Amino acid sequence: MAAAWHRELPGVRADSIEIITPLWRIGKLLADDRRRTLATLGIDSSTLDLLSVIRRAGPPYELTTREITRRTLVTAGAVSQRVARAEQAGLVERAPSSASRRAVAVRLTPAGHARIEATVRQLLEHEADLIAALTAAERGTLATVLGKLLDSLSAPDDSAPDDSAPDDSAPDRGGDDGPGLFLDGGQMLRPTE
Repeated sequence: MAAAWHRELPGVRADSIEIITPLWRIGKLLADDRRRTLATLGIDSSTLDLLSVIRRAGPPYELTTREITRRTLVTAGAVSQRVARAEQAGLVERAPSSASRRAVAVRLTPAGHARIEATVRQLLEHEADLIAALTAAERGTLATVLGKLLDSLSAPDDSAPDDSAPDDSAPDRGGDDGPGLFLDGGQMLRPTE
Protein backbone atom coordinates (compact mmCIF):
# COMPACT_ATOMS: atom_id res chain seq x y z
CA MET A 1 0.00 0.00 0.00
CA ALA A 2 2.81 2.42 0.95
CA ALA A 3 4.75 1.49 -2.22
CA ALA A 4 1.65 2.14 -4.34
CA TRP A 5 1.22 5.62 -2.85
CA HIS A 6 4.93 6.34 -3.34
CA ARG A 7 4.47 5.41 -7.00
CA GLU A 8 1.20 7.31 -7.46
CA LEU A 9 2.08 10.39 -5.41
CA PRO A 10 5.88 10.72 -5.45
CA GLY A 11 7.22 12.76 -2.58
CA VAL A 12 4.26 12.10 -0.25
CA ARG A 13 5.35 10.77 3.14
CA ALA A 14 3.53 7.40 3.16
CA ASP A 15 5.71 5.50 5.64
CA SER A 16 3.07 5.98 8.37
CA ILE A 17 0.84 3.50 6.51
CA GLU A 18 3.09 0.62 7.58
CA ILE A 19 2.49 1.53 11.25
CA ILE A 20 -0.96 3.09 11.46
CA THR A 21 -2.85 0.67 9.21
CA PRO A 22 -1.81 -2.46 11.17
CA LEU A 23 -2.42 -0.65 14.49
CA TRP A 24 -5.87 0.39 13.28
CA ARG A 25 -6.70 -3.18 12.22
CA ILE A 26 -5.32 -4.68 15.44
CA GLY A 27 -7.28 -2.12 17.47
CA LYS A 28 -10.51 -3.07 15.69
CA LEU A 29 -9.88 -6.80 16.13
CA LEU A 30 -9.07 -6.35 19.83
CA ALA A 31 -12.08 -4.08 20.46
CA ASP A 32 -14.41 -6.57 18.76
CA ASP A 33 -12.88 -9.43 20.74
CA ARG A 34 -13.18 -7.46 24.02
CA ARG A 35 -16.89 -6.80 23.37
CA ARG A 36 -17.56 -10.48 22.63
CA THR A 37 -15.55 -11.62 25.65
CA LEU A 38 -17.29 -9.20 28.04
CA ALA A 39 -20.68 -10.28 26.68
CA THR A 40 -19.72 -13.90 27.38
CA LEU A 41 -18.61 -12.91 30.89
CA GLY A 42 -21.90 -11.05 31.41
CA ILE A 43 -20.47 -7.61 32.15
CA ASP A 44 -20.42 -4.37 30.16
CA SER A 45 -17.28 -2.28 29.66
CA SER A 46 -18.45 0.66 31.77
CA THR A 47 -19.19 -1.58 34.78
CA LEU A 48 -15.86 -3.33 34.28
CA ASP A 49 -14.15 0.07 34.23
CA LEU A 50 -15.87 1.20 37.45
CA LEU A 51 -15.26 -2.01 39.40
CA SER A 52 -11.66 -2.26 38.14
CA VAL A 53 -10.67 1.22 39.22
CA ILE A 54 -12.10 0.68 42.70
CA ARG A 55 -10.49 -2.77 43.06
CA ARG A 56 -7.07 -1.46 41.96
CA ALA A 57 -7.28 1.25 44.65
CA GLY A 58 -6.56 -1.40 47.29
CA PRO A 59 -8.15 -1.77 50.73
CA PRO A 60 -10.73 -0.62 51.73
CA TYR A 61 -11.69 -0.80 48.02
CA GLU A 62 -13.40 2.56 47.89
CA LEU A 63 -12.96 5.84 46.02
CA THR A 64 -14.86 9.10 45.93
CA THR A 65 -16.77 9.81 42.74
CA ARG A 66 -14.33 12.68 42.06
CA GLU A 67 -11.41 10.24 42.23
CA ILE A 68 -13.24 7.74 40.01
CA THR A 69 -13.83 10.52 37.47
CA ARG A 70 -10.13 11.46 37.50
CA ARG A 71 -8.92 7.88 37.18
CA THR A 72 -11.36 6.68 34.50
CA LEU A 73 -11.24 9.80 32.32
CA VAL A 74 -15.01 9.98 31.93
CA THR A 75 -17.34 12.80 32.99
CA ALA A 76 -18.83 13.12 36.45
CA GLY A 77 -22.27 12.51 34.93
CA ALA A 78 -21.10 9.26 33.34
CA VAL A 79 -19.57 8.13 36.65
CA SER A 80 -22.83 8.91 38.43
CA GLN A 81 -24.75 6.75 35.93
CA ARG A 82 -22.25 3.90 36.25
CA VAL A 83 -22.37 4.00 40.04
CA ALA A 84 -26.18 4.02 40.04
CA ARG A 85 -26.32 0.94 37.76
CA ALA A 86 -23.68 -0.94 39.75
CA GLU A 87 -25.37 -0.02 43.03
CA GLN A 88 -28.69 -1.30 41.72
CA ALA A 89 -26.95 -4.56 40.74
CA GLY A 90 -25.53 -4.89 44.27
CA LEU A 91 -21.90 -4.50 43.13
CA VAL A 92 -21.10 -1.22 44.92
CA GLU A 93 -22.48 0.83 47.78
CA ARG A 94 -22.18 4.46 48.72
CA ALA A 95 -20.83 5.21 52.16
CA PRO A 96 -19.13 8.04 54.06
CA SER A 97 -15.55 8.34 52.82
CA SER A 98 -12.77 7.23 55.12
CA ALA A 99 -10.59 9.96 53.56
CA SER A 100 -12.89 12.95 54.09
CA ARG A 101 -15.91 13.63 56.27
CA ARG A 102 -17.63 15.62 53.52
CA ALA A 103 -17.07 13.17 50.67
CA VAL A 104 -19.11 10.12 49.75
CA ALA A 105 -17.21 7.01 48.77
CA VAL A 106 -18.19 4.28 46.37
CA ARG A 107 -17.18 0.96 47.88
CA LEU A 108 -17.16 -2.55 46.43
CA THR A 109 -19.65 -4.89 48.02
CA PRO A 110 -18.59 -8.51 48.60
CA ALA A 111 -20.52 -9.41 45.43
CA GLY A 112 -18.75 -6.64 43.48
CA HIS A 113 -15.38 -7.73 44.81
CA ALA A 114 -15.99 -11.35 43.78
CA ARG A 115 -17.37 -10.27 40.40
CA ILE A 116 -14.43 -8.06 39.43
CA GLU A 117 -11.81 -10.57 40.53
CA ALA A 118 -13.42 -13.42 38.59
CA THR A 119 -13.94 -11.24 35.52
CA VAL A 120 -10.42 -9.80 35.48
CA ARG A 121 -8.84 -13.23 35.94
CA GLN A 122 -10.77 -14.66 32.98
CA LEU A 123 -10.32 -11.58 30.80
CA LEU A 124 -6.56 -11.30 31.38
CA GLU A 125 -6.05 -15.03 30.81
CA HIS A 126 -7.95 -14.76 27.52
CA GLU A 127 -6.06 -11.65 26.43
CA ALA A 128 -2.72 -13.25 27.36
CA ASP A 129 -3.61 -15.96 24.86
CA LEU A 130 -4.20 -13.27 22.21
CA ILE A 131 -0.57 -12.10 22.44
CA ALA A 132 0.96 -15.57 22.89
CA ALA A 133 2.52 -15.41 19.41
CA LEU A 134 5.00 -12.85 20.77
CA THR A 135 8.00 -13.79 22.89
CA ALA A 136 8.51 -12.10 26.25
CA ALA A 137 11.24 -9.93 24.70
CA GLU A 138 8.96 -8.95 21.80
CA ARG A 139 6.15 -8.07 24.22
CA GLY A 140 8.54 -5.88 26.21
CA THR A 141 9.81 -4.11 23.11
CA LEU A 142 6.31 -3.63 21.74
CA ALA A 143 5.04 -2.26 25.08
CA THR A 144 7.92 0.23 25.15
CA VAL A 145 7.42 1.37 21.57
CA LEU A 146 3.65 1.62 21.90
CA GLY A 147 4.07 3.55 25.17
CA LYS A 148 6.38 6.01 23.42
CA LEU A 149 3.91 6.47 20.56
CA LEU A 150 0.99 6.86 22.97
CA ASP A 151 2.89 9.47 24.97
CA SER A 152 3.68 11.45 21.82
CA LEU A 153 0.06 11.32 20.64
CA SER A 154 -1.28 12.18 24.11
CA ALA A 155 0.92 15.27 24.50
CA PRO A 156 -1.21 18.41 24.72
CA ASP A 157 -1.40 20.48 21.56
CA ASP A 158 -1.29 24.10 22.69
CA SER A 159 -2.61 25.32 19.34
CA ALA A 160 -5.76 23.15 19.44
CA PRO A 161 -9.01 24.49 20.92
CA ASP A 162 -9.90 23.07 24.33
CA ASP A 163 -12.68 20.56 23.68
CA SER A 164 -11.98 18.67 26.90
CA ALA A 165 -14.60 20.37 29.06
CA PRO A 166 -16.75 17.59 30.50
CA ASP A 167 -20.38 17.43 29.47
CA ASP A 168 -22.09 15.96 32.50
CA SER A 169 -25.43 15.91 30.71
CA ALA A 170 -24.23 13.43 28.08
CA PRO A 171 -25.47 9.89 28.66
CA ASP A 172 -22.90 7.19 29.40
CA ARG A 173 -23.06 4.87 26.43
CA GLY A 174 -20.38 2.55 27.77
CA GLY A 175 -18.78 2.26 24.35
CA ASP A 176 -15.15 2.74 25.38
CA ASP A 177 -13.48 -0.61 25.82
CA GLY A 178 -10.03 0.81 26.48
CA PRO A 179 -9.40 2.07 29.97
CA GLY A 180 -11.15 -0.63 31.96
CA LEU A 181 -8.02 -2.43 33.00
CA PHE A 182 -5.19 -0.38 31.73
CA LEU A 183 -5.64 3.33 32.37
CA ASP A 184 -5.46 4.84 35.78
CA GLY A 185 -5.27 8.59 35.98
CA GLY A 186 -4.25 8.75 32.33
CA GLN A 187 -1.20 6.54 32.74
CA MET A 188 -0.74 3.25 30.93
CA LEU A 189 -0.42 0.50 33.50
CA ARG A 190 2.19 -2.12 32.76
CA PRO A 191 1.37 -5.79 33.47
CA THR A 192 3.49 -5.72 36.64
CA GLU A 193 1.58 -2.81 38.19
